[in-house]
Amino acid sequence: MKKKLSALDLLEMKRSGKKVVWVTAYDYWTAQFAEAADMDMLLVGDSLGMCVYGYEGTVPVTMDQCICHAEAVRRGAPNTFVIGDMPFLSYQVNNDEAVRNAGRFFKEARMDAIKLEGGRRVCPQVKAIADGGMLVMGHIGLTPQSSGQLGGFKAQGRTAETAIELIEDALAIQEAGAFSLLVEAVPPEVCKIIRDRLTIPVYSIGAGVDADGQVLIVSDLLGVFQAFTPKFVKRYADIAEDTINALKAYVDDVRSASFPEPKHGYTMIEGELEKLMAELGKR
Repeated sequence: MKKKLSALDLLEMKRSGKKVVWVTAYDYWTAQFAEAADMDMLLVGDSLGMCVYGYEGTVPVTMDQCICHAEAVRRGAPNTFVIGDMPFLSYQVNNDEAVRNAGRFFKEARMDAIKLEGGRRVCPQVKAIADGGMLVMGHIGLTPQSSGQLGGFKAQGRTAETAIELIEDALAIQEAGAFSLLVEAVPPEVCKIIRDRLTIPVYSIGAGVDADGQVLIVSDLLGVFQAFTPKFVKRYADIAEDTINALKAYVDDVRSASFPEPKHGYTMIEGELEKLMAELGKR
C-alpha cells in the first residue's frame, strides 16, 4: 500500500532536493489513476469551475461544490496527500469565515491541507487557519480569483519592482504560518530566489524548474480542456480527440445497425422462446 506523505515528509523532500509531483483532480476516477501513478499530492482546485462546470473563470465556484469534489477525490486516493482549494469569498470576508470554511475541508472531505490565494493581504487568514491546527498552502503570482486586478491571466513578477513585491509576499506568507507555497506564472529566476529564501517548500505552476516541485491542471496535461492551454503546460495525452473519435465511432455503429451485435446481448434459456410464442398465440 502506498504511504501517504506528511508535511514533514514534504519538508524533508525540499531539504534533500527530491521533487514533489502533483496535479489537480476533481473526481473519483482521476484520483484513482493519480494514486496508481504514484503522485505525491493532489489539489482539488477551484479550476474545476472551468474544467468541470464550464464557467469562464473560478469566481462562481462555491464551497459546496469544492467539498463535493474533494470528497470524491479523497475516496479515489485514500493514500495520497490531498489539498482543498478555498474558493472565492470563502476566506476574504473575515478570519472567522476563513477558519470555518477551511475546517469544512478537513471535517467533511478529510483533506490534508487547504490552499488560498494572495500575499500579504491574506496573512491574517493564513495565521488564523494555521492557529486552528490546519495546514495552509499559500498561492502567489498569477492568482486566478483576482486576475481582474492583475490585468487578466498574465505572468507576474517580470520587473524588479513587482518581483520584490512577490518575494515580500512569499516571506510574509511563510511568517504567517503556511507550510508551503505555490508560485504561478512567474519568471524562473524570481521563483528560484523565493525557493532559496524560504524554509518551507515552494512549488511551481509555470514558474520554472528550480522549485521544490511541479503541479499542472490535469485537464490540460491530459488534453481534455480545449478552450485554452497556458504556455507552461506540457500535454502528455490528447484525450479530447480520442474521446470524440470514440463517440463518433459509436454513433456510426448505432446508425448503421452494426452495434449491438449478438455477443453484446443475452439469450433466452433453450426452449423458452417456443413456450413464449405458444403462450402469446393463445392470447
